[in-house]
Amino acid sequence: MREFFSKLKLFVLSKHFLKQLGLVVIAYLVIIAITVFYLDSYTHHGEQIPVPNFVGKHVSSVGTQIEELGLQYEVLDSIYRPDKLPGTIIEQNPKPTSFSKLFVKEGRIIKFRVSKKTDNREMPSLVGRSERFAIGILENRGFKHRIKYKATAEADGAVLDQLYNGKHIKEGVKIKIGSTITLIVGRNELGEPVQIPDLYGLTIFEAKERLAALGSFEFYPQCPECLTYEDSSAARVISQSPEYVEGATILTGSPFTVNATKNFSGGGQNP
Repeated sequence: MREFFSKLKLFVLSKHFLKQLGLVVIAYLVIIAITVFYLDSYTHHGEQIPVPNFVGKHVSSVGTQIEELGLQYEVLDSIYRPDKLPGTIIEQNPKPTSFSKLFVKEGRIIKFRVSKKTDNREMPSLVGRSERFAIGILENRGFKHRIKYKATAEADGAVLDQLYNGKHIKEGVKIKIGSTITLIVGRNELGEPVQIPDLYGLTIFEAKERLAALGSFEFYPQCPECLTYEDSSAARVISQSPEYVEGATILTGSPFTVNATKNFSGGGQNP
């Protein structure tokens, strides 16, 4: 064992070993130096480029400035902003150095979101929905609305149809924000009270016109002795249901029956 360590000592202290060890150390130092230099060059160590504030500028006007800084830019997407000129920068990432206090290195990509004036949204299905609910949905999606009422015995206050440019529009069709949608809303006319008119002495046609002026009614004229059109034209009302009572009212849309005779003599229910 003593002889082994003696030979090892002589080998370690030999010129050949020391020369090889020196070469290894030098090579190691060279590799470290090259690596550090490469990393500094690749990562631009110590380089600080302030990011300008591009918000509010048009994207076509910032290209030269970005290139002079050694940076790049990319438009991510467009945001619907009708109050801005299309292409106006709305957002940027990274934020301006004046705001974030952060700097970037050469080659960094500045990402923009720019404005646009038009945008398409899907048309919802509003048929069967209440008028108020349908209006809320349209407003939330950026659409305008117009209401047209249609008399109906059912679906009072509900949307019967949805129109765009005068034609039915299906759910899912994409149209521009700001478009006007016409909602056809059902209105049950039975419910508005009006005073019962006195139809006594009027012809059947005059009675029908009087009722029509007040609203929509189901009009049922009865004249058993009227056999011809001339008979019906000359027949006059002698009674009505509901009866005329001063101040009494009837709901529009209600049935209204009149009894008439062609031999009117001035007597009857409502003298």
